[in-house]
Amino acid sequence: SPQVQHFLPQWLAQPKLVQKCIKDNLIPIRDIPGIHPRLLKKLQMNGIESFFPVQAEVIPAILQSASNGYLTGQGGYRPKDICVSAPTGSGKTLSFVIPIVQVLLDRVVCRVRALVVLPTKELAQQVSKVFNIYADGTGLKVVLITGQKSFSKEQEMLVQKKVTGYCSLADIIVATPGRLTDHINQTPGFSLEQLRFLIVDEADRMIDDMHQNCLNQIVKAAFQVENYSGSNMLFQRTKPGPITAASSWYPRIPLQKLLFSATLTQDPEKLQQLDLFQPHLFTSVYSEKKTLGDGTETEQDTNKKYTLPEGLSQCYVPCDLNSKPLLLLHFMLTMKFTRVLCFTNSREASHRLFLLVRAFGGVTVAEFSSLLPPNERQRTMKEFEQGKIQLLISTDATARGIDVKGVNYVINYDAPQFIRTYIHRVGRTARAGKVGIAFSLVLRIQERRFLQMLKDAGIQDIKKHPVKGNSLKPLVQQYEEALCKLEKTVK
Repeated sequence: SPQVQHFLPQWLAQPKLVQKCIKDNLIPIRDIPGIHPRLLKKLQMNGIESFFPVQAEVIPAILQSASNGYLTGQGGYRPKDICVSAPTGSGKTLSFVIPIVQVLLDRVVCRVRALVVLPTKELAQQVSKVFNIYADGTGLKVVLITGQKSFSKEQEMLVQKKVTGYCSLADIIVATPGRLTDHINQTPGFSLEQLRFLIVDEADRMIDDMHQNCLNQIVKAAFQVENYSGSNMLFQRTKPGPITAASSWYPRIPLQKLLFSATLTQDPEKLQQLDLFQPHLFTSVYSEKKTLGDGTETEQDTNKKYTLPEGLSQCYVPCDLNSKPLLLLHFMLTMKFTRVLCFTNSREASHRLFLLVRAFGGVTVAEFSSLLPPNERQRTMKEFEQGKIQLLISTDATARGIDVKGVNYVINYDAPQFIRTYIHRVGRTARAGKVGIAFSLVLRIQERRFLQMLKDAGIQDIKKHPVKGNSLKPLVQQYEEALCKLEKTVK
């Protein structure tokens, strides 16, 4: 309603809109001004000839904000923070990797200047991999901190003790919150005082209460000035405030925050906690004006809060509890679905379903759980991407933000309880402009609430896809045998 609009800060009310449809809006990488030739070459070596709309908007914006070198913002002003809300698979990672590597290319001394914080180990690994590709050969050092190595090992990767004091071994750090906080508090010589970019990826997850503390600690560490003698005074920084004669005496390294998410909260109070500076919002989450025959425009779906990938088709299957496993087997064996990513609401459910499908036979199946060691998870991912595994059963915790190549179908075995969960799950398919189908198995008692949840989010185009009981009959006998087998092994 129009009343509410007044209370939205201007940057939220008037964002920069980014094209939703990826395929029709690809922009050749050479058409984006200001990208270093070295990085253009790297992009091409990695088979990237065009940028997605988000990348084409955000890369120049970040470069622009550091166009006077990274000590000051444009025209000596402090650079504005940047928020990006765009659907899963729309290319957010590259949109910060490219400009950050470029801005840091001419740094002389190694210091932590960019820090990327992500909610899960997998995501952090994925992002550090991309950073490594583009930082390779530049002399910039990228360090991944997720607690997969021992704490002391990580300390050795971060700082080195010399006679003259500590020196940093990282220019760019990619980290998960818990481990990062530990290093801020316990690693001697670990300093964020020269931090220029703080990137919070999957920002809505990171603003949630558990990680808010981590973000506060980073900012505190970035503005903490030790009692230095002499030369280091040069770069001391104070919390941004009014410029006084004293404070304008030294060049300040501005700290710029870059937030990325598929479901960036529209709640200004939550964003307020991040203490953003004149933020710039880029979003592809908007309503399109439809022109009527008589030339007048109607605002359709003004409350459309989320965008889904263009190539995604959505269906739901009304069912009862007992037929859920049979439906999954029907999709896999009768309908011959391949490369299916299947979501449950709990680790127990996911494990039990995995055992059941395995006992039934005829489907190559694996489970993807946070209980598995990282190397096993990576192996499973690889085999799934190569098509050796047809069905991968997972919980939300494990799959959030993960870029699984070539998912043809997402099946919500358990209907998600929250719209965000739904958006993130179905966004594992139809990535980067490809097509994909999402099926949700919805119990009849959940049906009304489920449809209402989607409708409230402006998602209208989900089709009902009933499966007749007859088509499940041929599976019943073998299914009951599998159940007996399972009961025995569980005991």
